[in-house]
Amino acid sequence: MINIRDKSASIWESWSPPARSGFVLIVITLVALLPYAGSFGPTSFLDTPISSYQAVLVYPIALFVLMGLGLNIVVGKSGLLDLGYVAFFAIGAYTMGIMGTMTSLNTWQILPFGIFFAMLSGLLLGLPALRLRGDYLAIITLGFGEIIRIVALNLSVTGGPNGIVGVPTPPAILGQKFELDDHAGYFWVILILILLVIWMIRRFTIRRPGRAWEAIRQDEDVAALMGVNLLVYKLWSFTIGAAVGGAGGVIYASKTMFIAPDMFTFNTSILILACIVFGGLGNIWGVILGASILAYLPERIRFISNARQLVFGLVLLVIMNVRPDGLLPRKKREKIRQKEAV
Repeated sequence: MINIRDKSASIWESWSPPARSGFVLIVITLVALLPYAGSFGPTSFLDTPISSYQAVLVYPIALFVLMGLGLNIVVGKSGLLDLGYVAFFAIGAYTMGIMGTMTSLNTWQILPFGIFFAMLSGLLLGLPALRLRGDYLAIITLGFGEIIRIVALNLSVTGGPNGIVGVPTPPAILGQKFELDDHAGYFWVILILILLVIWMIRRFTIRRPGRAWEAIRQDEDVAALMGVNLLVYKLWSFTIGAAVGGAGGVIYASKTMFIAPDMFTFNTSILILACIVFGGLGNIWGVILGASILAYLPERIRFISNARQLVFGLVLLVIMNVRPDGLLPRKKREKIRQKEAV
């Protein structure tokens, strides 16, 4: 039986570096033109009953891809089950909301603060929590996500249940201002962040942190026996993943111009986790595919009202039974599954 994925990988490896670079640039250009996809053909499939394709392309699709890549560092690369990832997203959003309304700083100046506070919270959570494993770690991260939401619900500086209104939008870049209805501008900003995260993950993967994460994911005891500092590299994974979530929260708050605790519920964490499991744990391209499908599908079938959740669940159930390792599983997971089947 011919493995299509292995065959495509061998074709890719046979290309020269200039050919690979050219192909990647073409793909990035086509993705950057997605906001204008409806201009080149019929829009019946692209448009949704409630919001336009451009709006859905930014949130949830692009932001879910970004957060899926961040959570994949924690869950897919390191094997740490995090059920409270939405907390870092909320910290970035509230950093933007509070600093944007109380200071004269703009989005680009607040973005480093949102990333820093998310990383700091990941560090403070990880120091005690990452000494635990499995279900215990999952419960702690779940509780952390709920704590952040409840704190935001009860503090006056966060606006309580009413949230924060009037969050400023990004200022002009190169003479062009990203208005709230300029979805293409926000999409390009998130696309740049996604490309930076992909580049960062690929650099980490081939270096010591990536090898340490792989060892921890396979077997923590063996990794410790081989000299891997478990706590240090787990903290690396946790804080880097938190930074990506914080950056996504800043951009999200700047786009919506309004944030409230109800936007950062446990369901969001579960949906992001479902994206990376559905696409393929540990595989960057699988995460992108899974997040794109699961973010767009509920919007596309919104016309069937409450039944869309049932359809959405049935799709997940069928696909995960047919492809238990995800749509695009990691090569190592795929080979292990094939050996077990034999």
